[in-house]
Amino acid sequence: MKERYLSILHAAAPVLRAIGATLLPQDCLLCGAAAGAEILCPDCAGTLPLLPAALCPVCALPSPAGETCGRCLAYAPHFDATLAGFRYGIPVDRLIQALKYQHRLALAPWFARALLAAPRPSGDLMLALPLAGRRLGERGFNQALEIARPLARALGLGLPLGDCLRAHDTAPQASLPWQERHRNVRGVFECRRDLTGRSVIVVDDVMTTGATLNEFARTLKKHGATRVTNWVVARTLMPDH
Repeated sequence: MKERYLSILHAAAPVLRAIGATLLPQDCLLCGAAAGAEILCPDCAGTLPLLPAALCPVCALPSPAGETCGRCLAYAPHFDATLAGFRYGIPVDRLIQALKYQHRLALAPWFARALLAAPRPSGDLMLALPLAGRRLGERGFNQALEIARPLARALGLGLPLGDCLRAHDTAPQASLPWQERHRNVRGVFECRRDLTGRSVIVVDDVMTTGATLNEFARTLKKHGATRVTNWVVARTLMPDH
């Protein structure tokens, strides 16, 4: 019964959005023009920065012919693959900041729809990157979890809550030099779930150096995960890219 209800709700979603566009039109979050039921108007949506077509399948940084990059070959991360929707830059950075710091929660399903419109990862289970307890208390929500909810529904995957957590508060990664970020997150995650033989998809908003996602993947593999795929809204390009 529950599965049928969710199926009907999913099929009706375009109709409900169309009705909402007629009855409750809204302005584009970026330029203020009429956007109907969407967060962005078509013009602004068309300006969002995309990543190059040829990316390393492991870290999602530019790589000739889309082959595994030299960095990942020389220093293989604990995660196995990364998929990203956008390049992190103007105006995607403004949208992500609006979700995180202005409580524009409607952006979370919008980001999810953008990710679902591109190639999707496969896995047995989905997890949202845990947020530090202090920041979760200040913000009131985990943006990664809000993005992951519609993704898990669309893929028909479980999204367990509370099995993985960020056990220690650390300095925000954005406040640190890139070379110090791996050390900052060492040992910060805990996992209370047996992941033996499972392929896990990890959802987050932004991947910068990949240090936090790499440490989380290390934790998941210690608990039996055979494969970890990052699925992120935006990827920051390194200075040499």
